[in-house]
Amino acid sequence: MPAYDARVLRTFLQDGRLVSIPAQEKKRQAILRYLLDRCFAEDRAYPESEVNERLRQYHDDVAALRRYLVVAGLMTRAGGEYRRAG
Repeated sequence: MPAYDARVLRTFLQDGRLVSIPAQEKKRQAILRYLLDRCFAEDRAYPESEVNERLRQYHDDVAALRRYLVVAGLMTRAGGEYRRAG
């Protein structure tokens, strides 16, 4: 893990949960990469309910996290299912 990402995670994670979602894009990207690796390690389709359940372990605003993951190009959404991009 790059030193920058580790520093961001130390700042925004407390007891394994996100204190807040970073407003700054570069910091948010570090958080999103972390969540992608932790929550969606398998390359398979995830129904929206499962995505919500997995993300809720880290922060209650799952809709924002889902949207950020898709907008960042880290996940794709089709037919109510999410999948790791690329």
